[in-house]
Amino acid sequence: MPKIPLSVLVIIHTPDLQILLLERAGAPGLWQSVTGSLEPGETLEQTAIREVREETGLDARQFTLTDWKLDYEFEIFERWRHRYAPGVTHNTEHVFSLAVPAPLPVTLAPGEHLGHVWLPWREAADTCFSWSNAAAIRKLGEGLESP
Repeated sequence: MPKIPLSVLVIIHTPDLQILLLERAGAPGLWQSVTGSLEPGETLEQTAIREVREETGLDARQFTLTDWKLDYEFEIFERWRHRYAPGVTHNTEHVFSLAVPAPLPVTLAPGEHLGHVWLPWREAADTCFSWSNAAAIRKLGEGLESP
């Protein structure tokens, strides 16, 4: 079944803005926050909770999950378009954040990610390969950091 071109981005962070990034198994060297496409019948929040559990082993319901009511639209990289219906070239990504009390150990999804790292928000934003992921991390950092 083709992927739905509607996804979530979940930025997992600590109070001092350490950001969890995951390295993609299918593209070593590319780092990102938790992401994933909606499955039929799911709400955006249900997708966010499921993807956090699948990709990190964390239960988002135990922490503060915030729906930013913010969407980014982007062109799907050519290398991943085969996952979508023919002719689909763009995806809409809905942003969430998940506040956790401290950097937590994670259990990576086998075959999906190679590694993980907790980084200060500026470094995390600079490390992300996705412009939308980097932009969302910068919004988080600039909104919470003292001037």
